[in-house]
Order: sequence, then structure tokens, then C-alpha cells
Amino acid sequence: MSDSSTLSERAYRIRRYALRMGEVQGQGYIGQALGWADVLAVAYGHAMHYRPEDPQWESRDRFLLSHGHYAIAFYAALIEAGIIAEEELDTYGSDDSRLPMSGMATYTPGMEMSGGSLGQGLPIAVGMALGLRQKNNPAFVYNSMSDGELDEGSTWEAAMSASHHGLANLICLVDINNQQADGPSGKVLGFEPLADKWAAFGWHVQRVDGNDLQAVTRAFDTARALHERKPRVILFDTLMGKGVPFLEQREKNHFIRVDPPEWQQAIDFLDQSQTEGVAS
Repeated sequence: MSDSSTLSERAYRIRRYALRMGEVQGQGYIGQALGWADVLAVAYGHAMHYRPEDPQWESRDRFLLSHGHYAIAFYAALIEAGIIAEEELDTYGSDDSRLPMSGMATYTPGMEMSGGSLGQGLPIAVGMALGLRQKNNPAFVYNSMSDGELDEGSTWEAAMSASHHGLANLICLVDINNQQADGPSGKVLGFEPLADKWAAFGWHVQRVDGNDLQAVTRAFDTARALHERKPRVILFDTLMGKGVPFLEQREKNHFIRVDPPEWQQAIDFLDQSQTEGVAS
């Protein structure tokens, strides 16, 4: 178990690692990394069972990064979890790196699937959950996905299948940041009332503030402890660029370029906020 102060430190370091990797390329999906850091901190610092020294441990919980463009956030979480060495972040996106700009399972320890084409994670997660249940393996499968993937028919086919098979070992984590490449998610293709839709598909549904560590922790605990024979989904409302004011305020921050001096400025914001939080 991790208390809220420890999880806050983990989330801070995940954000900082992501910014340092972003600086290597000068661009990237930084807004998502900053917004999703709290969820990743709770997943790897509180909820999941894994062995950092043995990423292929058979009894590990599986974490699928369906939104492969969030790789920079996921690498930061893997570094924080001790699965990847911090020194590797300097290789992010470069030739022969184990940290390519989009998630690739063949390269990166702890990466369960290659991402890119959106809407593929949940169908894979359903297959994994079925397989684990067939083997009497008590591990959970977590599928991390973006709200843009709600536009994909494969997502809803998989949601229906998961409910049909009563996959109580499947937990879907949805980042509701309301940003897609073409504009606000709700305007590209409206998906509300989202909680009602998942419930109608037979899932246990929670919707929480994804940047409230206590709320995130409670949601993970509830999802794991549920006794009903049904899949679970947690809808997280998050803020793109969380923790860095000038990135939070950008109108379009799905994929951003940051001027060289701004990387250090962003890190300074994080450091200052963390120091003030510890002091208080």
C-alpha cells in the first residue's frame, strides 16, 4: 500500500521523467503524459502486482497501452516502477532505443502490446483476460485507452464481448481529456452519456477526477475488490498538461512542440509545486 504523499511523489517523478524525454525530441504527446500521470502513479505504485526485475513474471497484472502515442507517459511510469533504468530516457525516440516514440512490445520491457492503430487494446485485453481465466491465473488485465478510442467500433464490440463472458479480471481505464487530433473529443463524435453507455453494455462503471489521487486510488481499489462477475471500467476526467500552467492553458495540446527554454521552465514549475506541497 502507498499513502497519498508517496503517490504524489510518484506522479511528480513520472511527469518530470516525461518532460525530460520530451526535451530530447523537442515535441510529443506531453499534454497527455502530464494529465495521465496520476493514474499511472496509482496503477504502478499502489494497485498492480508485478516484479520490476522480471517483467514477464507469469502472475503479473497486465497493463495494455492501447493508446500507443502515450508511450512517453508509460515509459516514465516504467522508469518510476524500476522496470527501465532512468539513464535510458536520454535515448527516447532515437535509433536503437528501447523507448520508441510509439509503444512497441518487441522493444520495451513491460510493454504488453504494440500500439498505434487506436481501438485495438480492449479486444486484445478481452482475449488476455479469457486466457488468464482459462489458466486459473488470478492476474488482472488493465486496458489503458483514450477517449478518442470511443469512436472505434472495435471498442464497443470488445465491451459487449467482455460483459458476455463475465470478465471480472478486466479493468478498463479511459482518459477523458476531451482532446483529439481533430479537435475536442465530444465535438468530433459525441460520446455522452458515457457512464450510462458502459453500464448498458453490462460493465461496472465509476467516473472520477483523474487528477485527484485519493479518488483515483479509491476507484482502483473498488474495481479490484468488486465481487460481481462483470468487467469494470473507470472513466477518468483529466486535464491536459496538468502541473504546468502554460501547458494547461494551451488551446490545442494534443501533440505539441515546446520551445527549448520552456522545457526547463516546465520542470521548474513541477519542482516548485512539489517543494511547496511537501513543505505544507
